[in-house]
Amino acid sequence: MAYRCNVLFLCTGNSARSIMAEAILNHKGKFTAYSAGSHPSGQPRPEALRQIESAGLSTAGLRSKSWDEFSGPDAPRLDFVFTVCDNAAKEQCPYWPGQPMTAHWGIADPAAVKGSPEEIARAFRDAFTVLDRRIGLFLSLPLATLEDMAIKREIDQIGRS
Repeated sequence: MAYRCNVLFLCTGNSARSIMAEAILNHKGKFTAYSAGSHPSGQPRPEALRQIESAGLSTAGLRSKSWDEFSGPDAPRLDFVFTVCDNAAKEQCPYWPGQPMTAHWGIADPAAVKGSPEEIARAFRDAFTVLDRRIGLFLSLPLATLEDMAIKREIDQIGRS
């Protein structure tokens, strides 16, 4: 069996955007996705879990966890690390063994939205849709044939779309 690349999605609280990205990428296959936060909230947001379930994806095993779990000697080797919130992108990240490619995919924080239950649900749905689109673009890259710097440029471009 061929090696499956490992992808880590980072956000400060690891309760919504990074959790949704982990679920989306694991559902689509080809990669093994993880998520973590610099200051994990301890629980995924119920709205994020509802959005994942409403898209027909599994929520099994999803939990809010520290990025420290991915910087130690027993951590999986990371090939890609994506920050999905602006706060995490500005923080000093741990050393990632293996020097994975990194990129920032800023996504508006649905957990910060105040309003009616419908407005909050829409914010989570919108964040999920943007993540799903970016992950789809990422998966369409010919990763096996591109040079490292070309991949980096393409991934950064996806983050700006």
